[in-house]
Amino acid sequence: MTPGNIAGMAMLNGLQIVALTDHNSSKNCPAFFKQAKKLGLIPIPGMELTTAEDIHVVCLFPSLDAALSFDDYVDTLRPFVENKPEIFGNQILIGEDDEPVGTPDKLLWNAASLTVEEAYAEVTKRGGVCFPAHIDRPGNGIIETLGTFPDDPPYTAYECKQAESADALGKTYQKLTTIKRVVSSDAHRLTDIQEAVFSLDIEDEPYSSDLVRHRLIALLRGE
Repeated sequence: MTPGNIAGMAMLNGLQIVALTDHNSSKNCPAFFKQAKKLGLIPIPGMELTTAEDIHVVCLFPSLDAALSFDDYVDTLRPFVENKPEIFGNQILIGEDDEPVGTPDKLLWNAASLTVEEAYAEVTKRGGVCFPAHIDRPGNGIIETLGTFPDDPPYTAYECKQAESADALGKTYQKLTTIKRVVSSDAHRLTDIQEAVFSLDIEDEPYSSDLVRHRLIALLRGE
């Protein structure tokens, strides 16, 4: 799962826009940008944040600077627990040549002392979009954790792994039928990266990856 291998598998599977959302970190996004651009992919810098409620939310940003600013902020809100690779696995930082350049000591699994409302506000302040991850999964999903899909924060999108399960949830939580749905791989292994079966219509003229990235985030923000 190096940035280069992720970009390569995404290209082979016909994807055009790919977000890198490591758990509680955006530090590998600069390397991913370089690898994605080599293959003509549009990279989105992001993070899958674990909030104080132990809920996973997807945070996507219009620029690397915005993503890394949020990364620095989140770092101050997670307790220092030393990673034990023999238990939790290696936490590897990758350089632009797709080779390891470091291993952060702080364990990335721990939740930040940031509520869902605060996370939404901080991401929005940086021009990004924040929305609940894998709502159709019990582990760390917002519906499973809170027992409902909340009106606050005013989410404009949500992520799911299977459109069919989200359809079923929409019968109980009407708000899901009024906001954007993102169907994604939620890939933790190269073999998890799905083929291009889900799409969003984005105006891309005059074409640039930066334009598409900004318009994607605007679309997910309901703008």
